[in-house]
This record gives sequence, structure tokens and C-alpha cells, in this order.
Amino acid sequence: MSNFWQDPFGFIVEWLTGVLLGWGLSESLVHFLMALIGAVLLPLVAMLFVIFLIWYERKLYGRMQDRLGPNRVGPWGIFQTFADMGKIFTKELITPVGADLIPYNLAPILSVGAVLLAWAVLPLAPNLVGADLSVGLLYVIAVGGLGELAILLAGWGSNNKYALLGGFRAIALLISYEIPLVISLLIPAMLAGSLSLVDIVEAQDVAFIFMSPVAAVVVFIAMVAEAARAPFDFTEAESEIVAGFNVEYSGLKFGMFYVAEFLHAFTLSILFSTLFLGGYRGPFVDQFPLLGIVYLLIKTFAVYFLTILSKGAMPRFRIDQMLDLNWKVLTPLAITIVFATALVDKTVTTILAGQSSGLQMAVRVVVLLVMNFIIYRLTSRLLEQSARPKRQVVSGPRPVATAAGLPAEQDAPAASSTLRSVE
Repeated sequence: MSNFWQDPFGFIVEWLTGVLLGWGLSESLVHFLMALIGAVLLPLVAMLFVIFLIWYERKLYGRMQDRLGPNRVGPWGIFQTFADMGKIFTKELITPVGADLIPYNLAPILSVGAVLLAWAVLPLAPNLVGADLSVGLLYVIAVGGLGELAILLAGWGSNNKYALLGGFRAIALLISYEIPLVISLLIPAMLAGSLSLVDIVEAQDVAFIFMSPVAAVVVFIAMVAEAARAPFDFTEAESEIVAGFNVEYSGLKFGMFYVAEFLHAFTLSILFSTLFLGGYRGPFVDQFPLLGIVYLLIKTFAVYFLTILSKGAMPRFRIDQMLDLNWKVLTPLAITIVFATALVDKTVTTILAGQSSGLQMAVRVVVLLVMNFIIYRLTSRLLEQSARPKRQVVSGPRPVATAAGLPAEQDAPAASSTLRSVE
């Protein structure tokens, strides 16, 4: 049996399995019960963690904006979220007249469920993962589509034109930014040679952010957009569409959308840490697997802090600016970096076949970094050249009408003297 202090999760699983088998249960039934317990505990922990995330984010926004944030309910305001929960649980559930009940009521459930489904394949520690699917990355992309479906159902089923407009704007944002996101997610899969998230983590002897920083930046920007965080939060532009797709929701149904927003942003931060920052890998993880959770949380909160910083410090994009950034910059850049990475990495691996793994890794990192720097410089130059030219300030006298009806641009000084003589 595993040592409790070195691997507490493995110890508990082995102990509980032995207890259930000792009760005379069949091995298949024990396996099913253990999977069921895991399927209940993992979403429960994720949902409860949102309570801390809401408090943490509100405190950070307060500090960024020179205020205290929550500070009245409990020490440092840590119980403010519980007060908000009590308020949401006791609010009346109002269904608008004419609403399509099935999509209207299904949307909040899908919004939360889509995020929780992604946790099933996220490796939290060397031996702590719900399911190590060979297509884990593809699974995460697939279940993410359920969240978009929830937004569309909410806007369509609310029988409200503002909600419908907010749903359309949200779908335009999410579908647009999914294209560079999915293309750039091919980079970790190519570098690791697998779509399994566990294999991608184990392949990061050097974090992939050092091998493809351009792809990491594209993925980060697209993930912020997918979470509808500022500067991409125009789906909730109150001055334009009241409150977006969820304007007709109240009480616990609105709370589910609220929880899904925070949990979605944090889940994307975990996914970014898994794909580009090495996930749970760190010193002494092999001896103490529980440290993997600590390393993963440190990396995740670093990424999550950047998303909070962007929301607290940047203004909202206009919809045309958002679409320009996606279709004119991020999507072509993602396609370019994928083709360049595939070509360069395959060439380097072929040339260095038979050499030591350490030498291969060092050369791959250096060559891929140089390639990324070249792509970055070319992209910067192209953006500078395509930038809209500034308007030149024209100095000199302004055009003045003349008594003779002569065009002012022909002789502005003469026109002004003519006017003086007429007066």
C-alpha cells in the first residue's frame, strides 16, 4: 500500500478499494463505485473552489482600483461570497412570458456542465486524473462547444431581443476566437506527439512556452476571449444590450451563469498551465506526488492573475476591433506558427536522429526559439506597415468665402482682403 505522506490520494483509493472488496463486492462493482465517487467529488471541489475565486478576484480588483474590495463580512471579507450565495438562493425565479421553457431552463445547466466536464481529463497530479483519454485535448475542445450552445439557447429562449442580440454577439466572439485557439493547440500536441494531456505534461522536460512562445501568446489571448473577459467582454456591454444573453435570468439560474464564468476562466488557466507550463511537474514530484497539485496551482494562479489584470486594466474592444484582431492577426499567425513549427521540428529531429536526447532537446529549443523570434519580428513589421496612417495637420489660413465667388483655395489671403473691402 502507498505511503500516506508521500501519496495520500493513492493511499485513500487503495484503502477504500480494499474495504469495499472486503465487504464481498465484486471487482467490477468496486471499480464502478470508485469512479462514481470520483465523478461526484471532483465537480464538488471545483464548485466549492469558485467561492474562493470570487472573493480572490474581487479583492484584486479592489487593490487595482485603489479600494479595499470585500471587507465587512468576516475577516478580510472572506464570507462576503456566502452572503451573496444566500441572496441568490432566496431570490425569486422569474420566467418571462413567451419564453421557450426547454432551452431557457437548459442553458444554465449546460453552461456549468460544460466547464465541469473538462475537469474529467485535467491531470492535477501524477496519479490524480479523472480519465487519461488518448484524445484528451480533443475532448476538452469538444465539451467547450456545449458552453457556446448554452449561450445561444439562453439568448434564443428568453423571448427578449436584447438577450438574442447578446447571444449572437457572444457566439460571434466565441466561434471566431475558437479558430486560432484550436489551431494553436496543435503546437503542444505536435511537440509531445500525443493528444493525451498526461502525455503532454510528461513530455515537457522543457516547458513548451519556451519552445513556442508565439503560440502560447495566441492561446492566452484566445482563452481570455473565450472566457469573455475584458477587453473581450462586449457580450455584456450594459450600455448597448442591457446585460447580454442572461438579462432575463434571476435567482439561482443567473447564479449558475455567474459561477460558470468564474470557473471557466480558472479552468482555462489550468489548461494553459498544463499545455505550456509543464502542469504538475516540478522538483520532488516523483517522491511526493501531492506537490504536483501545489505546482499546478502556483502556475494556474499566475496565469489567472494575468487574466484578472487584463480585465481590471484594459478597456472594452469594439466589435470591429475584436474581429479585426482575430481574423487579420491571430488566425493568420496561428496558421503560420503551426506550419513553421511542424516543418522546423521535424527537420531538426530528422537531422539529429541517433544523438542523445539531451542534445536533441537543446537544439530543438534553440531552433524553435529563433523561428518564433523571426515570426514575431515579421508580424510586428507587417502590423506597422498596415497600420492606418495618421492624419496630417494642415497649417495655414482656413478657406474663406469671397464676394466674387472665387474658390477659397485659389487665393485665401486675397479673399480675406476682398471681404474687408466689402465691409
